[in-house]
Amino acid sequence: MTDHSVDSNPWSGRFTQSMDALVEAFTESVSFDQRLARHDIAGSIAHATMLGSVGVLSAEERDAIVEGLRTIGADIEAGRFHWSTQLEDVHMNIETALTERIGQAGKKLHTGRSRNDQVATDVRLLLREEIDALAQVLTALRRAIVDLAEREADTVMPGFTHMQTAQPVTFGHHLMAWFEMLGRDAERLAEVRRRVNRLPLGAAALAGTSYPIDRAMCAELLGFEGLCENSMDAVSDRDFCIEFISGAALIMVHLSRMSEELILWMSAQFDFIDLGDAYCTGSSIMPQKKNPDVAELVRGKCARVIGHLNTLLVVMKGQPLTFNRDNQEDKQPLFDSIDTVKASLAVFAGMLPTLQVKRDNMRESARGGYSTATDLADYLVRKGTAFRDAHEAVGHAVRLCIDSQRELAELSLEELRKFSPIIEADVFDVLTVEGSVAARDHVGGTAPAQVRLAVERARKQLQD
Repeated sequence: MTDHSVDSNPWSGRFTQSMDALVEAFTESVSFDQRLARHDIAGSIAHATMLGSVGVLSAEERDAIVEGLRTIGADIEAGRFHWSTQLEDVHMNIETALTERIGQAGKKLHTGRSRNDQVATDVRLLLREEIDALAQVLTALRRAIVDLAEREADTVMPGFTHMQTAQPVTFGHHLMAWFEMLGRDAERLAEVRRRVNRLPLGAAALAGTSYPIDRAMCAELLGFEGLCENSMDAVSDRDFCIEFISGAALIMVHLSRMSEELILWMSAQFDFIDLGDAYCTGSSIMPQKKNPDVAELVRGKCARVIGHLNTLLVVMKGQPLTFNRDNQEDKQPLFDSIDTVKASLAVFAGMLPTLQVKRDNMRESARGGYSTATDLADYLVRKGTAFRDAHEAVGHAVRLCIDSQRELAELSLEELRKFSPIIEADVFDVLTVEGSVAARDHVGGTAPAQVRLAVERARKQLQD
């Protein structure tokens, strides 16, 4: 005797047994892909409109489907819609509800398409929207960086290589390095968006459809700039998701590096900055503590997005053409990557304006570590000494400083002349940290004047 309970599944005609309850729970995706509901409805409205225009649906059927989908969308938005795991996914939940509401016309909606091209369309619609939202919050963070850089254009701090004091820089210049990193992230998002914005709908299951569909019309209705031009590729590849998460991972890597610096600078050992109380927490046992937990969490969440990138690469690497159920595993990593990077950018954009700079501490630290040694070498080169000879002479001067526990600017002119007789009194102009940063007055240099010019260029870029 046939078990008619299988009829609850839209694909059950070929089956004679109900799905095992454990399998049903294992295979369902509606618990997370219902996030696509609004985009699924938008895609279905465009598809029904197109089917009406080519004569596959009557005007009455088209109108009933469109109105039914809109009422379902309103119910979902209001939280009145019942989601069933037995119906597997967002698509079948909505289509089943449509048929229950408008009757036979609802069963015609799926003409000329498959869940394979349907889900690919939904994900592209969602991702396009989320990229636009991310671009806005990324702009907000970049603007906060520019504001802070302009304020700190003259603030001197130590620059590091190998986490050793290297040369003096301005804090504004350091911040504009962050701006450049995030600028490339913004460019990558824009590039990914162009490839996301191609319509797979019409590819059907894998081979296209025999119905007289108008894919260009659907693309226009949904705002796609082009079509996925091979039906097999359209339904099977998730490279656009991988590309997005790769860009998201790079954003998180940049935020993690920025977080690491904020954490170091806020430590008692550096004592360069303080962050607003609203973005820090205390200790349950040590009353003196003020911990930069937001920065630490952003640094930690970077690992999640990197992990999601690896997940999708591995999901795709062994799949033959075309669609396989493995692709169900694309959504949770994608959704979590979107949410993680958006929240991280937003919290950073809110946190940076609360940053208070301890300028005296920064300057004093910049004076240490013989940070103007390169300036002394450059001074000798300008006086006619070969660079390698200048390098050796300054190395000997640094050795004297180490032995006598002094900085280069604290040596007397007589002492300095022991290393090179061409040194004159004007050498002390280059041995100050302010003189050092001011001398690097070219595009890309750390001079305060160049920081202000970089800020001007950045503001124009953010307005374009």
